[in-house]
Amino acid sequence: MEVRVDFHTHIIPEDISHLTEKLQGDRWPILNRTCTCGANIMVAGKVFREVTDQVWDPAKRIHDMERENVDIQVLSPIPVTFSYWAPAEEAEVMVRIQNDFIAETVRQNPERFIGLGTVPLQNTEIAIHEMDRCMNELGLKGIEIGTNVNGKNLDDPYLIEFFEMCDRWKVPIFIHPWETLGRERMPRHNLMYTVGMPSETSLAAASLILGGVIEKFPRLKICFAHGGGSFPYILPRLDKGWRVWPHLRLIEQPPSYYAKNFYFDSLVNDPLNIQYLVDRFGYDRILMGSDYPFLLRESPPGEVIDKTLAITEEQKRAMLGENALRFLNIK
Repeated sequence: MEVRVDFHTHIIPEDISHLTEKLQGDRWPILNRTCTCGANIMVAGKVFREVTDQVWDPAKRIHDMERENVDIQVLSPIPVTFSYWAPAEEAEVMVRIQNDFIAETVRQNPERFIGLGTVPLQNTEIAIHEMDRCMNELGLKGIEIGTNVNGKNLDDPYLIEFFEMCDRWKVPIFIHPWETLGRERMPRHNLMYTVGMPSETSLAAASLILGGVIEKFPRLKICFAHGGGSFPYILPRLDKGWRVWPHLRLIEQPPSYYAKNFYFDSLVNDPLNIQYLVDRFGYDRILMGSDYPFLLRESPPGEVIDKTLAITEEQKRAMLGENALRFLNIK
């Protein structure tokens, strides 16, 4: 029996503005309702993103899931709420609000939703403590993190302890781009979303490999949003660099050896790209993900997999749902 699992969806509490009103500064995201079914996410008094009630209303989500033939959504926070820029103790307040909300949404709809939490990654001690709470108290199934922490790549030495605990506790990690590199050059054409995010994801993946994190923790389960961004397509170039600059090597094998450990969501917009991911990494490494409910999402979810012709029904079934459940350690 086919089970369709949308691994990549985002959610935020409707009352986030009230819950965070005691926090200091103006960079905290708030929801400014514009109508009965819509709002603006505001940051520092400016519109960050226009959203609909799909982003906070579980009933609306379930209605869309039934209409689009999705059995289960994996819920994760919106990256703008990571708040790595803030004092860790205040960011902890923000992430606990979100993690509690996601856990409660799952509790009320256990057949339709699975939850991912997030952590204040600017402080590894607090991050590990909150990750423990997510996994062992709230019943969440993994952690979503950003591609960098205040400009520090994910191979920064201070993050090793965090990844060590992810490895020890077998915590699945979903890595989503945020605070993209070069954003000062992308104010027009929404290039931050179409060029910046894929490039940012590629930098995160390359850093984890070249910095030795994956070699040190080969059992880590890591999935990258948006099909890994540009990473799958520059991987041969990373291998080339590893070969011609031996004095820079921190890892024993070329990058493509460690890239086989990664997972990727299917949000690549073209069956040719799905086929490329299958050929390079294997169908068991691809998780259907739509980026619901945002404008760049795939609708209906899984369409690009359904339209990939040179794969078997068994492979489609795995990518549409079975791989996500396995990745999240759900039998």
